[in-house]
Amino acid sequence: MPRPRKILRLSGADTFSFLQGLVTNDIDAMGDGLLYAAILTPQGKYLADFFLFRDGDAVLLDADAEQAASLATRLGMYKLRADVTIEDTDLNLHRGLEAMPSDGFADPRAEGLGWRAYRKEAQAADTTDWVALYVANGVPSAGVELTGDSYILENGFERLNGVDFRKGCYVGQEVTARMKHKTELRKGLAVVNVNGEAAVGTAILRDGKEVGKLYSQADGKALAYLRFDRAGDGMQAENAEIYLS
Repeated sequence: MPRPRKILRLSGADTFSFLQGLVTNDIDAMGDGLLYAAILTPQGKYLADFFLFRDGDAVLLDADAEQAASLATRLGMYKLRADVTIEDTDLNLHRGLEAMPSDGFADPRAEGLGWRAYRKEAQAADTTDWVALYVANGVPSAGVELTGDSYILENGFERLNGVDFRKGCYVGQEVTARMKHKTELRKGLAVVNVNGEAAVGTAILRDGKEVGKLYSQADGKALAYLRFDRAGDGMQAENAEIYLS
């Protein structure tokens, strides 16, 4: 099962301009749906990813529960004298794959990931294999594929609609833009086929040399962080055989 989520509320006259100067996506493009974005270090490395959506004059932020407290602290450090209040809510995430309800929002990362809704009551038992869906769609998860050493472009954020290259500056923007325009990505997340099992974080070897690491696995597929110039036939992670999709 995916890790639990926490919903924060940001309000105040400066909320939208404050977020625009911090997050990787364009707040002005949020409209009435979900916006997927991240906050980075000044060096362009990943701190947290989340969904943003309008709540009247405020913004609700759907974050990984284990990251929510540190994320709120980080936002509080950046706001200085800005008119922004950051607080917890008692809302719960609901999600599904069936017809979208009237209060639902389509997941903007990829087709086939269903909808998300935010309600006071907790969701009933959810039997959907979300990990399998995320693996099949190449969607990284906080605390698994996404860590403090991650760069978002290596983890598919452009494909997942999590970054905008036309908006103004934000924290970590310079490094992200340079990776986009001046270099070819030599490393990154890929969906691979797996025959066997290996623990999350296991090194992937080819010809005795490490070419990456294996992460989330489901239904014979996995997310792997690979050196693209070294990946190929004959990869193995512990007792699992790894094949490029």
